[in-house]
Amino acid sequence: MSFDEIIERRGSHCVKWDMMEKLYGVPQDDGLAMWVADMDFRPPEIIQDALKGLIDHGIYGYFGDDSKYMAAIQWWMETRHGWQVDPSWVFTTHGLVNGTAMCVDAFSDPGDGIVLFTPVYHAFAKVIKAAGRQVVECEMINRDGRYEMDFDTYDAMMTGSEKMAILCSPHNPGGRVWTRAELQAVADFAKRHDLVLVSDEIHHDLVFPGHAHIPMAQIDGVTDRLVMMTATTKTFNIAGSHSGNVIIEDPDLRARFAARMAALGMSPNSFGLFMATAAYTPEGAAWVDDLVVYLDGNRKLFDAAVNAIPGLSSMPLEATYLSWVDFSGTGMEMSDFTARVQNDARIAVNHGPTFGKGGETFLRFNIATPRALVEQACDRLAHAFSDLQ
Repeated sequence: MSFDEIIERRGSHCVKWDMMEKLYGVPQDDGLAMWVADMDFRPPEIIQDALKGLIDHGIYGYFGDDSKYMAAIQWWMETRHGWQVDPSWVFTTHGLVNGTAMCVDAFSDPGDGIVLFTPVYHAFAKVIKAAGRQVVECEMINRDGRYEMDFDTYDAMMTGSEKMAILCSPHNPGGRVWTRAELQAVADFAKRHDLVLVSDEIHHDLVFPGHAHIPMAQIDGVTDRLVMMTATTKTFNIAGSHSGNVIIEDPDLRARFAARMAALGMSPNSFGLFMATAAYTPEGAAWVDDLVVYLDGNRKLFDAAVNAIPGLSSMPLEATYLSWVDFSGTGMEMSDFTARVQNDARIAVNHGPTFGKGGETFLRFNIATPRALVEQACDRLAHAFSDLQ
C-alpha cells in the first residue's frame, strides 16, 4: 500500500475528522484533523483479509480457542522486543484505557493516590478521577527540550497514601524512549514506596532509528509489582477494535486482576482478536517497518517547518507519531497561540494543559497522515505565525 494515499474519512463516524468542528471549532470541510491518536492509513492487507474471512463466513458468534491469538502475542513480543511472555499472564481488555481503569480498580481503593509523571496521556488522569482516586502529579523536568525525571523531588512528595504509579513508555506526548537507567530508576522508586507499577507500552513498536525500546519487564527487581500493557491498536491503526493486553507475571497481582475481570463479566471482542492474530505476523512486521520509515519522514518535515517559526519548538521525537510543540518562545498566552492554530491555520490539535503539569505552553500534533497533509499543515502554521518571521 501507499501511505501517501489520501483516504476520505469525513462522514465515516470517525471521531478524529467528524468531531473536530464540534470540539475545536475547526471547520470540517477544510480543517486538518491532527488531534486524536489514530492514523489516516489503512492497516496491512493481512488484517483486511482476516476481516474479509469473517464476513465471508458470515456468523459472528462467541470466540473460542485462543491458542493462535496467544501464540501470535508470544511471537511478536519475543521477535520484536526480546521479551518472553507466558500465555497464562495475558488478559485481554477493551483497549488500554479500559486496561488502565481495570488496574486502578483492582490495585487501589477510593481515595488512594495514583502517581503520574506529567505531562502525560490525558486519559490516565480522567479514569483515575472518575474512580474516586487522587491524581499525584510528579512533573518532569524539560531539560533543553527533553523530558527527564527527578526522583529526589518525587520521593519527598510521597505521603504513603499512594498505591500505584503509571508510566507511559515510550512517552506520550513527549516522544521519549526511556533508557535502561531511567527505567531502573522508575522501578526503584516504585519499590521504595511499595507501588504497583503499570507500564503502558502501547507505542512500543513506533520507535525511530537510533533508539531502542526496552520493555519494563526486562528491568531488574520489578516483576513482583509490575503490570505490562500492550496492544496492536496504535501499531496497526485498529483502535476501533478496542482490544489490548494486560500482561502480569506475578501470580498474586494476576489473581487480583483476574478477580475484577470476573466480577465485571468482561470478555474480549472477537473482531479484535482476529485482527490482532493477523497483525502479529511477519507480514504485519514488514508493514510496521515501512510505516516507521514513512513516519520518520513526516517527523523530519514537520520538525523542520515548526522549528523555522520563531518562538516555536518541536520536542525531538524518539517514538510515537505525536509531535509535542512548545509555544512558550512566542510570549503569547495559550488562548492566543491556540486560536492561531485552530482558527487561522484550521488545524485541530490536543491542548497541552489536558496532559497535566508541564503542558501549559504546548499543543500536540498527530503527524500520522499522508505527507501532503503534513505539508499543508506546515504551510498553514507558517502563514498563521507569519508576523513572527
